[in-house]
Amino acid sequence: MEHRLKRKSLESGHHSLFNTFSLDDLNEDLLERVLSWLPTSSFFRLTSVCKRWKSASASVSFKLACSHVPSREPWFLMVAPGLNQSIVFDFAENNWKRLNHLRLPAEDSSVSCIPVAASGGLVCYRKHSGDFLVCNPVTGLCSKLPPLHLVPENQPLNAVVMSTASTDQIYRIVLVFGELPNLLFKVYNSSSGCWEDETVLRRKVDNDDNSVDCDSSDDNVVYFLSKAGTVVASSMQRSPSKQYSSVITNKDGHEIVYFLSSSGNVIACNLTYKCFLEYPRLLPVFSEYSIDIVECGGEMLVVLLSEFLESTSLRVWKFDEANRCWQQIAAMPAAMSQEWYGKKADINCVGAGNWIFICLNSPELCIYVLCDLETNKWTELPKCCLNGEVMEFMSAFSFEPRIEASV
Repeated sequence: MEHRLKRKSLESGHHSLFNTFSLDDLNEDLLERVLSWLPTSSFFRLTSVCKRWKSASASVSFKLACSHVPSREPWFLMVAPGLNQSIVFDFAENNWKRLNHLRLPAEDSSVSCIPVAASGGLVCYRKHSGDFLVCNPVTGLCSKLPPLHLVPENQPLNAVVMSTASTDQIYRIVLVFGELPNLLFKVYNSSSGCWEDETVLRRKVDNDDNSVDCDSSDDNVVYFLSKAGTVVASSMQRSPSKQYSSVITNKDGHEIVYFLSSSGNVIACNLTYKCFLEYPRLLPVFSEYSIDIVECGGEMLVVLLSEFLESTSLRVWKFDEANRCWQQIAAMPAAMSQEWYGKKADINCVGAGNWIFICLNSPELCIYVLCDLETNKWTELPKCCLNGEVMEFMSAFSFEPRIEASV
């Protein structure tokens, strides 16, 4: 009995200690460190708590404290045709959020300015004129990049990728231009604030790479025979923001940009060695499929939706460099993928850590799925409702919500 009373007394003292403790008792430095670990969505509410918290959230030292947080759960910036809104899916809280403070220049409407790449806490937009700007979706701050001057001019744009260095908040944007096999790339470096001169990429000669000559006459449409024997045209990328679908990786000090050719081939551009090669095809050129590439854990992966013998499958593939072949690493359960049979669906995907966010669209269906590559778990996300209406998105871009990310 005496033991229980003593234990109860200690517990009462413990709770009493925490009941009397207040964040107001912390000095400014410790308060900012504590607040920096709150979920990013909490930052929007800091200014309404009290004057001290409002002051802390606006201080330079608070942003520095936030930069010391190693990583944050991703947000996915959603893209929909004609949507003059900024809507994100918060991975940490598993819900949708509407950002009303994105301060794009007045002349850059949602029609003429679309997101094309993202990295760290920043998103890159491309204007209808071909110029670029970079934005922090959390703070709404934007910065226009210098005009892009390309020699020779009128080269088609194949890929737009972005990379950031979290230690010094420097970012780079890499563009790949040209008609295969004549490719070149151009880099913007935020540290210098200017575009570097374009660099020519040569084709890598490798008898074992199974690469084939690229047909520069390919357009953005794949033609195939349907089951009924009629010729059908299928667009490779329905979303304008994903027409430059591409990723960048850094392997052993080699920067490699991957993008999809107009016929669905994966092209790997080694920026370090200034060369490129074409990967073997996953399916024959006239097969019914939709394809996209993502970066997960520093690796380039291919997501493929295909139909075969009255069935539909959605699978994730990784290229085995040693054996020069594709290996399947994940597959959507048949019960989920089969509902897309015959619907001519399009997929647009983005990677985030060990996750892949997939937008599946067809004239009949529109869903969003998260794939956990570690467990091969596939989860359909809840619908997004805005003003009582269900929103449909074509694609998404993954970024870390960081208020300290500088444009």
